[in-house]
Amino acid sequence: MKKTLIGLAAISLVVSCTQTQGWFGSNKSTDSTQSIQSESSYKAKLARDESITKENAYSDLFLDSAALENFIQQKHISPDNADRMRAFYWVRNNEFAWLTSGGLTEQARSLWGLSASEEMKKDEPATAIKTRMDSLLTNDSLVRTLTDTLLRNDPSEAGLAGATAAKDSLLLSTELALTAQLVQLAAEKNSAITEDNFYWLVPRKKMNAMQLADSLLNKTGDSTLGQNNPQYAALKTSLQIYYNAVKSGGWQTIPAAKGLKKGTKSPSVGLLKKRLIKSGDYAASDTSNVFNDSLMTALKNVQEQFGFKPTGVLSDSLVNELNVPAQERLQQILVNLNRALWMKPVNDSTHISVNIPSLELMAYNDSGKALQLPVIVGKEGAGTMAFSGKISEVVFSPYWNIPQSIVQNEIKPAMKANPNYLQEHHMEIVKQNDSLPQIRQLPGKDNALGQVKFLFPNSFDIYLHDTPNKEQFAQQNRALSHGCIRVAHPDSLAHFVLQNQSEWTPEKIKTAMNSGKEQTVDVKNPVPVSITYYTAWIDKNGRMNFRKDLYGYDKKTEAQLFGNGNAVL
Repeated sequence: MKKTLIGLAAISLVVSCTQTQGWFGSNKSTDSTQSIQSESSYKAKLARDESITKENAYSDLFLDSAALENFIQQKHISPDNADRMRAFYWVRNNEFAWLTSGGLTEQARSLWGLSASEEMKKDEPATAIKTRMDSLLTNDSLVRTLTDTLLRNDPSEAGLAGATAAKDSLLLSTELALTAQLVQLAAEKNSAITEDNFYWLVPRKKMNAMQLADSLLNKTGDSTLGQNNPQYAALKTSLQIYYNAVKSGGWQTIPAAKGLKKGTKSPSVGLLKKRLIKSGDYAASDTSNVFNDSLMTALKNVQEQFGFKPTGVLSDSLVNELNVPAQERLQQILVNLNRALWMKPVNDSTHISVNIPSLELMAYNDSGKALQLPVIVGKEGAGTMAFSGKISEVVFSPYWNIPQSIVQNEIKPAMKANPNYLQEHHMEIVKQNDSLPQIRQLPGKDNALGQVKFLFPNSFDIYLHDTPNKEQFAQQNRALSHGCIRVAHPDSLAHFVLQNQSEWTPEKIKTAMNSGKEQTVDVKNPVPVSITYYTAWIDKNGRMNFRKDLYGYDKKTEAQLFGNGNAVL
């Protein structure tokens, strides 16, 4: 049966002379006929950017303004928020923000992650939008399938003069529901999104990376972006260093030079020094071919910046990282600058941070770093989401209530192949629901959650937990889970989380973990936890860090934002 879905086609737009500035455009209109003024209290004057076309747009999908009005009426959006939604799409020339024909945008993931720890709109059908988002987060091909189906079922759509989204389609309603969530968060004034910045958080056009960097560094049009956001400010400072490096021609490639260490004399040593000077990682002016103490200190620092052990000896792995062109590092920083805008700054001295690409957990208190633990995160296709929350409960000797997807895809086939599978794995059927039973695993050392889990309420059902498979922490690639985060040395983490509850001594924690009886402990002072996806960030010591793009998010966003690298602003 033919479905009403989002369509793809070409759009003919009159290109204006207005140039975008800063991240995503200017909030100053040069044509009074191209501006609007809301009747609500924020009184925003915003320019419509008619230079946005299908060829240069960040997203290749566009909506009809009538569809927006229908959504506003059907969902009973408040007048103020309705004005904000109209203005949001006005400045985008009706371009989608959250979806492209290839799937969700980076910012859709960020918004959904930010929404996980915020109260959802009272009038938003939360269950429906959550179901749609869960499908899209795990299956980008769903969008491609839907758009391809429309063009296949109704070829006349391909001849339209615009890439317009069909009225009442599944993806259109998802797009607009996410925008409604965005303006709601902006109005609540308690998140990273504000009434001043939310128009500019999502890119609108492909642009040259150097021009974008120049706008961020040298123009004032984006003064509202990144306010009270230390990570954004720190990354922007490092952006200047890499901008200068690209502008001066980048850096020379270091030849394979494995084993270079203190005392070595080689032309490669001189190249290494020049390379580190370019990125601000070698303060000395010496560029001789002698591997001296200053270089060894700098090299140890740089090794940590890329996630390697600080041996002071140059390795092939580090050479490969240092040889990534300056232009690519610049683009990587720009992508992560936008990610920083979507993360709520952490104001508590006691907090936990898990950065997915770095595969480690950091715990901080008044004295600084208290713990640094390796973690296992979601594998590709079941990736761990980035969001913030607060650990409110610690569960010792937990049951594992197995998700229905795992029961369907893994447990049921195993039961069919081995009638004793449940008994052998200490599992039991809690309830029989038609053909798919509810199954849980009993507490014990072989429980998939290990001997303790740490809960922080969120809509993704993600939490931290132990694992019986300790050997996996020695693997270099630790993207292995179904989405939750497995933590090494969970007893140390439990002691950190319960540090203000003196009765929970290390000995009592160990006893509870090995009791075989589930016990839930409320955390007296819930501990803030941030799960991030930074492939470029500034650490607590002010150092620029880079990591591998574990889920391929950088690659996808760079293709949408920078295109072939020569797109006009």
